[in-house]
Parts: sequence; C-alpha cells; structure tokens
Amino acid sequence: MLFDTHAHYDSHKFDADRDAVLSSLPEKGVSLVVDPGCDLESSAAAIELAQRYPFLYAAVGVHPEDCADWEDDWPDLLRELAEAPKVVAIGEIGLDYYWKENPPKELQQEVFCAQMALAEALDLPVIVHDREAHGDCMDIVRQFPGVRGVFHCYSGSAEMAKELVRLGWMISFTGALTYPNARRAVEAAQAVPMDRIMIETDSPYMAPVPCRGQRCDSSLAVHTCARLAEIKGLSPEECARITLENGKRFYRIT
Repeated sequence: MLFDTHAHYDSHKFDADRDAVLSSLPEKGVSLVVDPGCDLESSAAAIELAQRYPFLYAAVGVHPEDCADWEDDWPDLLRELAEAPKVVAIGEIGLDYYWKENPPKELQQEVFCAQMALAEALDLPVIVHDREAHGDCMDIVRQFPGVRGVFHCYSGSAEMAKELVRLGWMISFTGALTYPNARRAVEAAQAVPMDRIMIETDSPYMAPVPCRGQRCDSSLAVHTCARLAEIKGLSPEECARITLENGKRFYRIT
C-alpha cells in the first residue's frame, strides 16, 4: 500500500469528480494521503476533506505564492486551524523565487519564518516548498533547529539533501523522479538513506511517466515508487512498505 504524502484534493481541478477520485483510492492501493493547504481557505478545505475520508489527513499553511495578503493575525488563525482533528503538519510553506510575479522575497521570508515559529510552538513538522530558493530556505531552516520537516517535490542537490538529513529532515520525491531529465533528483535519491525518503504526487500536478501531462492523482504514486525502488535496488513492494512507514512516522500517524 502507498502513502501519498502530498496531494491537493482541495484544488479546483478535482471539482468535477473529487468524491469519486478519493473514494476509489483504497482499492487502487493507496492507504494514506496528506492534503496540505496553500492559504487559509484551502487549509480549511483540506481539514473538511480529512473529516470525510478516514485515510486522508490535512496540513495547514500559506504557500509562498499565496502570501501577498499576509496579515499579522494569520498565525493565530493558522493556530486555530491546526487544532482540528487530523491536522498533522504546518504546510505548504517556504519560498518560491521562480515566478517574477510572486510576492517579494522579503515578504516570503517573513511569512516562512512566522510559520516555522508556529510549527515550533505547536510541535508539528513542516512541509517546505523550495523553488529556486535553496540557499535562503536552508538559512531559514538553520534558524529553527527545533523544527523538523520535509522538503517536498525535492529539487535541490545531493549535497543539500545530505545536509537536510544531517539536520534531521526528510526528502520527498514526486513523479519528476521518473522524468528523463531528472538527473539531480536521481542523484539526491541515491544520496539519501531510505529511512529519510517519502513519496508523493503533488496532485493534481507532476504526473509521472507514463502519465505525464495528465491530471495526477494518488494512484499514480505507484510509478514514482517503482522508479525509486529501481534507484535504491529494492522491489516496488519493499519500497512502498518503507515509504509508508516513513510517512507514518514523520506525520505521527498510528
């Protein structure tokens, strides 16, 4: 059974068939899913979905692309959301310097730090989005030695991955691991111990080969798992078992 540790089922791309997709996942070999929020509204939506599906859990947070309207009281609002049953992390948070139209870097950093502090206060792990911001993300991680988390959809170097592991963090791979040009992701997967790796889909995005270009859902994590197994010299079944246990341990799901 697979644990899709990062999937956005609150996305509008699932509006037409959300319940059908989610209801079908257990029979397709998916036993657990975490849905991270990207703003206050989607965090609340993730919580509502988690209440309806026993295998679905939620995280609450403000994504760097969605932080332009950040207010001083938002940490308090996120704290209230985090008190809901089945909230297992603060996320999706972090830095995204890829798009020029994103909020200013200084604001992204302020929001990231505020949510890291909230996670520390609540003793919750964090889910970090890092796109073209590796150095600044690592600087902020080091400012909060009491916080542990995962760099999701990992895009950094093998050396950075090793440093995150040394700091007690996890690394998560999406379907991008299956892409023909995924040299850096493969090198990172080779460098990270198996007990520090999780898999995800980032649904509805990042569909793996052979489904690239399609809307992604958690059932497609099987392809990422198979590729990771190949890289690590494991059977797909053993890889699924290990990454399932890693995810349960990380999110404290019993």
